[in-house]
Amino acid sequence: MENKSHALAAGTFVIVVAALLAGLAIWLTRDNANYDQYELSTREGVSGLQPQAAVRYKGVAVGKVQRIGFDPQVPGNVLIRIAVNHNAPINPTTFATLGYQGVTGLAHVLLDDAAQPLPPLPEGPSGLPRLTLKPSPFGRIAEQAPNILAQVEEATRRINQLLGDENQQRITQALGHIGQAASSVNTLTQRVDAVVQNRLDPALASLPPLAADARKTMQSLQTAGNSVTTLAQDLGGTARRLSEKGGAIDQLTHGTQVMAAAADNFSRSTLPSINRAADETGRAVRQMGLAAASVADNPQLFIYGSGRLPPGPGEPGFAPPLAQP
Repeated sequence: MENKSHALAAGTFVIVVAALLAGLAIWLTRDNANYDQYELSTREGVSGLQPQAAVRYKGVAVGKVQRIGFDPQVPGNVLIRIAVNHNAPINPTTFATLGYQGVTGLAHVLLDDAAQPLPPLPEGPSGLPRLTLKPSPFGRIAEQAPNILAQVEEATRRINQLLGDENQQRITQALGHIGQAASSVNTLTQRVDAVVQNRLDPALASLPPLAADARKTMQSLQTAGNSVTTLAQDLGGTARRLSEKGGAIDQLTHGTQVMAAAADNFSRSTLPSINRAADETGRAVRQMGLAAASVADNPQLFIYGSGRLPPGPGEPGFAPPLAQP
């Protein structure tokens, strides 16, 4: 009789504790707000997004993700169903993007408004309205990374082709020709000036004003020739500084190679690390869910632990205690 009373007390205690826990869970998870359901369809990957993830409107939590699956209307698209508070200002300009929190890789849905109304999307088989899901900045960067690397390689190839040995020789020859032309102009100017100064031409001797003007013109030509010679020398020095080792051309080529290596390192190292962090976080969340389900199915674990209870009176395998002498 004493064992029966103990079993009855233990059973009553377990029932009371289970009822209290159930009531506490209901009280903590109560939500009296009204929600409107929407659907999002995208061809991009949704790594890091899990059911029950937050839905934020301009940073304010307004709902949660209900389900993630595949779109029956568009093969290959991912369909996301979200529940949004009825009081949230959803309008024809509202669109959605995926946001990522910190370095954990966990994603959430961000709602925002565009400057102009967006074209309405047709409803899905479920009859729920759909919102436009725009690509996230992180997704656009990952998508455009191969194109950026290809453009950098093409620009490097063209720069190397432009500054090749043949083109450098042509530039050097052109500068040499300019210097020779300037020297010839300078020599011709000196000769004409000598003729004018010595008055060897009878025609110029009879026309002093014209000779003076011609002398001024020759002096101007001489000055121009000297300027051209100086310019040719400066161009030659600039070309040598550009072509020498460690110059601007080598620095530009080195900077382009460093940029390509950084982009390649980002694609090979950083992106796989982010994906692994997202997978580990999802696995931890699933394990916590299994633990919570085990506690809900077997609440007496808090009293008797994970072992089995001995059979009581009337149960198979029960053996009454032996009377002590």
